[in-house]
Amino acid sequence: QVQLVESGGGLVQAGGSLRLSCTASESRFDTYLMAWYHQAPGKQRVLVAEITSSGKITYADSVKGRFTISSDAKNTVSLQMHSLKPEDTGVYYCYADGARLYRGRNYWGQGTQVTVSS
Repeated sequence: QVQLVESGGGLVQAGGSLRLSCTASESRFDTYLMAWYHQAPGKQRVLVAEITSSGKITYADSVKGRFTISSDAKNTVSLQMHSLKPEDTGVYYCYADGARLYRGRNYWGQGTQVTVSS
């Protein structure tokens, strides 16, 4: 079973920066896309940014110009977050849409907490 392992969350003041990283546990894992989702306290999980295997990137309007998603190595995705706001607080989840041998399967990380203080 493929696992997505996240790291990089923490506590930061408003205006600060954090970098989240996510790596799949299996080197042969193939994906159509990898993404980051955000779940604020008491709210639904929403898409923050995604990157496809071909390099197409999509951002939520709320993070455009502040967050950058990248995939510098196979099965790894990072989220660089700048100018953080208190409303960015919550749990960030890594997501992967499997391809080839993993087609039709979706994977979630365990989540990493980001807290932005005002």
